[in-house]
Amino acid sequence: MPAGVPDASGLFNLMRNLGGTIGLALIDTVIYTRSPVHGAAIMDKLQAGDIATAKFTGIPLDIFAARPAGLLDASTRAMMQPFVEKAALVQAINEAWAMVAMLTVAALLCVPLAKLDRKA
Repeated sequence: MPAGVPDASGLFNLMRNLGGTIGLALIDTVIYTRSPVHGAAIMDKLQAGDIATAKFTGIPLDIFAARPAGLLDASTRAMMQPFVEKAALVQAINEAWAMVAMLTVAALLCVPLAKLDRKA
């Protein structure tokens, strides 16, 4: 039906913009709420002396190994903070990408359920 094309075009653009807005809001929510959680977990592991976590964050291993055992002092925390924040952000972004992938798979699974209208 050629008369319905302008309405369909407007509806398509509305849904595209709405979907993009909701998608970006979900991604931002995942990144900004999960980064502090990951940062705290990474810092806990570093305080426990986990070498694998220090390697993951990019902290120079010779500096990490030379630090005294136990709680981190203020200067050591300040030195490690940028590394921890970067690693936490990477983990949160990975979670956001996983969420996008799951939503994409769910949408693809719904495609066969879409009704095809052949009245045109």
